[in-house]
Amino acid sequence: MELWILFGVFTVLMLIGTPIAFCLGVSSFATVLYMGLPPLVIFQRLNSGMSVFSLLAIPFFIYAGDLMVRGGIASRIVAFAASLVGHVRGGLGQVNIVTATLFGGISGSAVAEAAAVGGLMIPQMKQRGYGADYAVNVTSMAALIALLLPPSHNMIIYSISAGGKISIADLFTAGVLPGLLLAAALMVTAYIVARSRGYPTEPFPGFVMVAHLLAVAVPGLLLIAIIFGGVRSGIFTATESSCIAVLYALLVTLFVYRQMSWKDFVHATQGAVRTTAMVLLIIGTAAAFSWLMAFLKVPASLVIWMKSVADDPLTVLLLLNVLMLVLGTFMDMGPTIIICTPIFLPVAQAYGVDPVHFGVIMILNFGIGLNTPPVGAVQFVACAVGKISVWEAMRSIWPFYGAGLVVLGLVTYIPAISLWLPAVFK
Repeated sequence: MELWILFGVFTVLMLIGTPIAFCLGVSSFATVLYMGLPPLVIFQRLNSGMSVFSLLAIPFFIYAGDLMVRGGIASRIVAFAASLVGHVRGGLGQVNIVTATLFGGISGSAVAEAAAVGGLMIPQMKQRGYGADYAVNVTSMAALIALLLPPSHNMIIYSISAGGKISIADLFTAGVLPGLLLAAALMVTAYIVARSRGYPTEPFPGFVMVAHLLAVAVPGLLLIAIIFGGVRSGIFTATESSCIAVLYALLVTLFVYRQMSWKDFVHATQGAVRTTAMVLLIIGTAAAFSWLMAFLKVPASLVIWMKSVADDPLTVLLLLNVLMLVLGTFMDMGPTIIICTPIFLPVAQAYGVDPVHFGVIMILNFGIGLNTPPVGAVQFVACAVGKISVWEAMRSIWPFYGAGLVVLGLVTYIPAISLWLPAVFK
């Protein structure tokens, strides 16, 4: 009965449009009251869920990404990407994906990337004769690359949800090849769709101009090397690297590009504070929810059920992928990771799946969910920038979904795609 109350209250609240943090908190509170436990338990779990030192990395990376957008780093990355691939068929679509890949290694946030890159690219694409649906779909799918590349916020959340026993440095490294594979798959898809629609190419500016634009973009691109190299080499932790990212972003935007005004700085700071408050509330209530599921032995029951259904690890991974894809369409990514990691990770490990490999699978699954109604935050942002409805975008997004699912299948069933690079750095 306790599980019916926990999931029933959560589902009803979510269906009537209640914010996800309150869905998690109220359903947990109602279950605790029914079980006769002290209500203080919920607040203790909420506090312990938010009082994790590693979580400090998330607001600082969010802050650094916002500073870079407002300080002109994103626009210079776009210019460099345009010089590299603008001459390919559907050139601005290719520019969009390459920019998303480069900016994803700086922001670590799919929503921030959709807003930043989409704000720069979608109006240009529409102005040059590209369909609004094509521009939005390329932007929203390319934004998912940020989830796999360091400094992915969700990799940090996954590590904490797994009990803090999984190396964040290993997770950052494991996501690099899947992220680049997703970028390549999307570029091929964008080319095919652009060719079928007859979209134009951009003139190649010449190698001298490419070198010039690279030199202009280098101060911003160096942050990728600082974050990844510093964390991977052990010079500093993920939390420390996030603070360094903020300081470096401030130095570059104030003294190199000299584009950030006081008003931009205030807006970036306020935005980071609001986002941090929202994220921490979700994480805290999700921690209470996941503790109740562990208390009610949901993970153990799921392992027993899975073993009764199939003994083959390949079949189990397929079932887990389907479950996660469905869940990702109805819930935001952060709380879904916190809720599902204690449930699904023991199942995967029971079948011999490496926890780092499973983390990449989970992130990619839930990332596709971010671009799927009814709770597709990335798609909503891209559609708002492109000024089209979600359903208009959905009618033509299927080739890009197909590319994402192909990459998901490869990452799931070829563990070396995720695990080779971490092994190299051991």
